[in-house]
Amino acid sequence: MDDLPKDRRPPLMTRLSALVAAVLTVVAGLGCRSVLPGDTAKVAGDVLYTVLVYTLVVLAAPRVRPAKAAAVALAVSWAVEFFQATGIPAELSRHSVLARLVLGTTFNGPDLLWYVAGAAFAWLVHRASGALRRPGVHNGASGV
Repeated sequence: MDDLPKDRRPPLMTRLSALVAAVLTVVAGLGCRSVLPGDTAKVAGDVLYTVLVYTLVVLAAPRVRPAKAAAVALAVSWAVEFFQATGIPAELSRHSVLARLVLGTTFNGPDLLWYVAGAAFAWLVHRASGALRRPGVHNGASGV
């Protein structure tokens, strides 16, 4: 399979790449929390949150175009952030560490911009790697 052009990789290879990227993103997020100071760790966490959502989108839909994966990741991140304004995630987070990690606790407007940065970063890495391009794209076409 290594001799296949990157834009012709089967979905299994794309899923494996996305799974590895998701694990590395979680490790990076946990690492940031343990070594970076407060606000810096929070910003890194916001960016990496959207990167993780992006990798999960690709894991679920391996033939997704990078622009669409970025849009979905950004929409999910924004939806979760706006959901925090309801107070429901804060209540759930009091009872579950997993809920706190997935949903957060309180709305913070600047987070919305950091999610854009995360979606853009994931999109750039995805495009630069060429590993997840849509099959059937030939002659240097971008697939987006």
